Amino acid sequence: MKTFDAGTYIKQGYYKSFQPTFINKDWKLEDMEVINLLSQADRQLGRLDMYSEYIPNIDLFISMHIAKEATQSSKIEGTNTNVEEVFLEREEVSQEKRNDWEEVQNYIQAMNKAIQLLDGLPFSSRLIRETHKILLQGVRGEHKQPGNFRTSQNWIGGASINDATFIPPAHTSIPELMSDIEKFANDDFNKFPELLKIALLHYQFETIHPFLDGNGRVGRLMITLYLVSKNILKKPILYLSDFLERNRSLYYDNLMMVREKGNLDQWFKFFLVGVIETAKSSIKTFDGILQLQKQIDTKLRLMGSRAGNAQKIMNYLYQKPVIHAQKIAEVAGLSPATAYKLLAEFEKLGILVEITGAQRGKLYVFKEYIAYFG
Repeated sequence: MKTFDAGTYIKQGYYKSFQPTFINKDWKLEDMEVINLLSQADRQLGRLDMYSEYIPNIDLFISMHIAKEATQSSKIEGTNTNVEEVFLEREEVSQEKRNDWEEVQNYIQAMNKAIQLLDGLPFSSRLIRETHKILLQGVRGEHKQPGNFRTSQNWIGGASINDATFIPPAHTSIPELMSDIEKFANDDFNKFPELLKIALLHYQFETIHPFLDGNGRVGRLMITLYLVSKNILKKPILYLSDFLERNRSLYYDNLMMVREKGNLDQWFKFFLVGVIETAKSSIKTFDGILQLQKQIDTKLRLMGSRAGNAQKIMNYLYQKPVIHAQKIAEVAGLSPATAYKLLAEFEKLGILVEITGAQRGKLYVFKEYIAYFG
């Protein structure tokens, strides 16, 4: 692809904002390295998508993928919650970590709700705004117009607009820029490859920065939502935040290189490498989980009459790998005494590990499973 005219800087009094060009136009792909990476990325995504069809209970494992994505995406924004903590109840989270925990919970809710909305909504500004509204509800940023595009200037990096790393476009141009994004996303006559489309959509969204807060998280959510909306993935099982967190400087540098030098091909290469690595990693995770599931099924069969209740507990643990005795009683419909016996057996088999060291309110973790999402 020849040099991309990304936009121009426009003087706004004492600062200059960046006005991006529209992206809803015909594109030509010429860089053979991009074409080669695109072929690899398509192949790996196809392999990953096969798991949606061949694992009968794949929905059990998706909540863990979303939990990992929520922690990694929030981590990029400075939030620090680990996967185990995601599954704790609010009152079980220490006071100093509670704000971070709530932001991660919102991320999970936003992703789940957005996936549901795709049944009746196309990939659109409305979908993006609805997702943003859930993301910022009741947390830091709740006063920054949740669900609405900004009506004032924002900036990226720096303590103030005077020393900002990047100043997005003026708020008055957001409606037409987001309309352009929506048209490009849903232009089925434009045969530009879908993976490059979402790479370009993500770049443009982060450049517009249409919200006062939460742009990074929404922009990363958009990647998975787009792939599901276009049926490239049947289930939401690819998340790039882990890759972007590990390569954070490169991620920001590549976005800036498009804005300042028009080097879109380099951004495409970075994005496609992220898709390839993440898809391979997700395939490895699924393979590991399937092996673990087989080993545990073998152990459960040795439990005789208690195997049925044990399976109910396992189905719960694959979705929420932190549990206590009362929850075991509730999930399997058991008396407290029977629940404690079953819990002891799970400990003996090495499926659950107690993590609090307390006499009361003990919490147990499915550690071997969580390790696949660490």
